[in-house]
Amino acid sequence: MPTIETEYAGELRTVALHVASGNRIVTDAPLDNHGRGEAFSPTDLTCASLGSCMLTLMGIKAAQHHLDLTGTRVAITKEMAPDGPRRIGRIRLNFTFPPATAAFSARDREVLERAALTCPVALSLHPDIEQVARFEWGGRDANVLTC
Repeated sequence: MPTIETEYAGELRTVALHVASGNRIVTDAPLDNHGRGEAFSPTDLTCASLGSCMLTLMGIKAAQHHLDLTGTRVAITKEMAPDGPRRIGRIRLNFTFPPATAAFSARDREVLERAALTCPVALSLHPDIEQVARFEWGGRDANVLTC
């Protein structure tokens, strides 16, 4: 059984169905590529997948270490490559953690950051896509890592 079934709906729009849950995602081509920009573009979903995967892996590690990441947010900026074929060139991820995480130990932070950078989506993206992650812990300290 397939995991996802996607249908072309016309006018550069697709509808993807998550077979097990029935949830749907609509995509639209971006304005700068003949579309209307009225929904996530396929490359937007790539970036959203990376952010969600990183948060999920950090959540798994946090639970193992009895840490709470509830309320953690990631702002994602997609940058298309300036030359060559149309593709993602860089993904910037800015993680903002709730105030309580300022008390996390340096070791806990390192474990969580490493979990993010080694999530399955991060490891599956082409190495030409630069991934820049900024971790801002409880509004106090920030750490910037590139993979």
